Amino acid sequence: MLMLVDCSGCRTPLQLPPGAQTIRCAVCQAVTRVADSRALPPAPSSSSFHRPPPPSTSPYNHAPPGPPPSAHGRKRALICAVSYKRSRHELKGCINDAKCMKYLLVNKFSFPESSILMLTEEESDPYRRPTKQNMRMAMFWLVQGCQAGDSLVFHYSGHGSQQRNYTGDEVDGYDETLCPSDFETQGMIVDDEINATIVRPLPTGVRLHAIVDACHSGTVLDLPFLCRMDRSGKYVWEDHRPRSGVWKGTNGGEAISFSGCDDDQTSADTSALSKITSTGAMTYAFIQAIERGHGNTYGNMLNAMRSTIRNTDNDHGGGIVTSLISMLLTGGSLGGLRQEPQLTANQPFDVYTKPFSL
Repeated sequence: MLMLVDCSGCRTPLQLPPGAQTIRCAVCQAVTRVADSRALPPAPSSSSFHRPPPPSTSPYNHAPPGPPPSAHGRKRALICAVSYKRSRHELKGCINDAKCMKYLLVNKFSFPESSILMLTEEESDPYRRPTKQNMRMAMFWLVQGCQAGDSLVFHYSGHGSQQRNYTGDEVDGYDETLCPSDFETQGMIVDDEINATIVRPLPTGVRLHAIVDACHSGTVLDLPFLCRMDRSGKYVWEDHRPRSGVWKGTNGGEAISFSGCDDDQTSADTSALSKITSTGAMTYAFIQAIERGHGNTYGNMLNAMRSTIRNTDNDHGGGIVTSLISMLLTGGSLGGLRQEPQLTANQPFDVYTKPFSL
């Protein structure tokens, strides 16, 4: 039987194998020692009690180092980019997506660099590579200890897929999945797990935005409502709550997801948008919508992203982040984009009056 213990560094729950007295955290690498309860000394008296030392500062602790958080709460982000290097699944634009998203969060939305965790195959640290185990632990880290006023961001750029659902929870009969770097041996991360890890725990006052640039990603967070918008901008909220009655919402918080395409579509890894280097089409369109001043409401964001992808042959000169793209290495090209970014949420709202902000 496995025992759960909290990591001594970042407080992420860890599964301790039987008989083990130490365990290393895959997120912050801290070694947690577990004493044998039979060998514990008697509890100290009140006169001999000493206050425990403060935890060491680390970008993986709940509160990032630096000045106290503002009245708007803390900001924390997880950025995962999976390139599948030296495999038949290799993607060229994912690392660029991750670098540009981090740049956007730091320079446009004032995220502290110390509160952004990046998992990429460029990392020499094995615990910061986008393996299935590391992605799972990083998702726990993202929501661990979140409080009212916090703003959380989950960005993923990589392959997505589908697998048959046998529980009746999916409208189309398929679960959506993310593909970590070792998915061929360790398996994919299913939307049910993503929802249980970063959506359902969100308490009142916490806001999560997911930006998922992957194939079949329309409902990859399993959120209960999908904004079905036509090309004229008219929309209705589709109810995707499972017929089984399984709860897919939050614990009072807010969860909103922008995804690269519908569940039955694919997302492009292409240089057709930037004209300079490969990027995920959805990530590029998301950043450009903000740079060009369309990021005031969720409806305007979604319309601008779709317009950018439809009009791939137009001029795409941009601002602070798309100019960064032009400094990155040149990649391959793939034309003929056939994808429509999607918007899902834990609750319906007026997409043209609700202000957008990360």
